[in-house]
Amino acid sequence: MILAFVLGVLTWSLMEYVIHRWLGHDRRWVKKTPFGSEHTAHHSRGNYFAPSWKKALATLLFVGVAAPPAVLIAGVEAGFAYTGGLVGFYLVYEALHRLLHVWEGVGPYARWARRHHFFHHFHDPKLNHGVTSPLWDLVFGTYARPERINVPKKLAMRWLLDPTTGQVRSPLLRDYSLRG
Repeated sequence: MILAFVLGVLTWSLMEYVIHRWLGHDRRWVKKTPFGSEHTAHHSRGNYFAPSWKKALATLLFVGVAAPPAVLIAGVEAGFAYTGGLVGFYLVYEALHRLLHVWEGVGPYARWARRHHFFHHFHDPKLNHGVTSPLWDLVFGTYARPERINVPKKLAMRWLLDPTTGQVRSPLLRDYSLRG
């Protein structure tokens, strides 16, 4: 059961990378998928996220597509454990991704995830496609270790700015700067 759950988590991790890299950034697919158009809006507006009903629909789709073959291959318990890992980690990804944009976060993982993700947003959208992990970026050669993140002023996250000056908050100056 634990192995099936972990395999589900790893499957979502790979799907996160594949969906983001190819459906979100490959010009052959971006305009042909609902994810591509939503992702384009997210990159161009920064604080845009697809509506919750679309994410709920995606969750149901993942369950509907993953559960039947998983149950047929591994049995009811292991099949649902696998599906639980896949769908559960998808929900973790959705929550983390939103938090990266709207909350400064605390701890080394949150600091790493923000910098990793915002390097993708503001420096090179061909790199750092994994939001929750660098695993598949390392496997596929799309990992870049971000230095200082130079954020366009019009896309700056609220948590990044000092409300009185409109500049990067002093504790974050080591990792971020503004441009434009």
